[in-house]
Amino acid sequence: MDKKNKEISLQAKMLRKCIQMATSEHLIGPKIKDGTLRKKVKEPQWHCPEGYSFLRIQVKKCYVEILTPPKIQSNMVVLQMHGGGYIGRMKNAYRNYAKEYADMRNGMKVYSLDYRVAPRHPYPAALHDAVAVYHLLESLGYDSSQIILAGDSAGGGLCLALCAYLRDHGKSVPANAVLMSPWTDLTASGSSYEENYTKDPLFGNTKESMIYSGEYYAGHDPRDPYISPVFDSFKEFPRMLFQVGSIEMLLSDTLDAVVKAKEAGCKVDCTVYDGMFHEFQMANPFLPEAKKAWEEVKEFIERIKE
Repeated sequence: MDKKNKEISLQAKMLRKCIQMATSEHLIGPKIKDGTLRKKVKEPQWHCPEGYSFLRIQVKKCYVEILTPPKIQSNMVVLQMHGGGYIGRMKNAYRNYAKEYADMRNGMKVYSLDYRVAPRHPYPAALHDAVAVYHLLESLGYDSSQIILAGDSAGGGLCLALCAYLRDHGKSVPANAVLMSPWTDLTASGSSYEENYTKDPLFGNTKESMIYSGEYYAGHDPRDPYISPVFDSFKEFPRMLFQVGSIEMLLSDTLDAVVKAKEAGCKVDCTVYDGMFHEFQMANPFLPEAKKAWEEVKEFIERIKE
């Protein structure tokens, strides 16, 4: 397990301070932490970069956004699952993520799943949507070895839940996955929920946050591996790259998952970015640590053999 950036950049210190101020009790912090703003976020229309094509289609009960770069030189394809605590839908930050992935391997198509979210659509809606889009890729002729899963936060957990579901139903599991701070433990029982309680600028210092609300699993058992993949065996899971910040309350969601994956014989790379907070990769290219994280993702994906 690698640990990077022990000397935190000035930009990171500034951004972390801004997050702490924004999430303070005296401002709009409670609505940020409990997901109220995430549910109601309204953004300007995302502008597709020149030369790329963007298509949004419905697949059964969900939507998928397809970003195609000017040139495609790889037979691989990325299936991206976005974050948002299972209560927030697709946002522009993840469309920017798709652009990052599309430029790797000299050009790849990226399918970004806009799955149904709680509380209106609790578990298993998101998982069923992920399965539906995976079947779409199969129908388009993609083999499991050609599909790269990519997910952050809840999306990272959904990637792992999809792997478990596919394996349990006799399907081939994608061979590679990129997981940024995956939410793997909806029981909030990992050690970092206590150890980083006062350190995490986004979720810390309150139990009134989306990571404790239980809106996604509703009346289901949160220990179900399809909800909290950390309780799965990780048998037959992909080669995986995990990234996580050292001050996240969700740190143990990654570290415990890595232990399970290694015990199952999976090939795993894991980098803990010192002093980093949840979803710091969104600050690319402003944040040096985020830039390094994306460089690591590119290196991981470039090493895949076709």
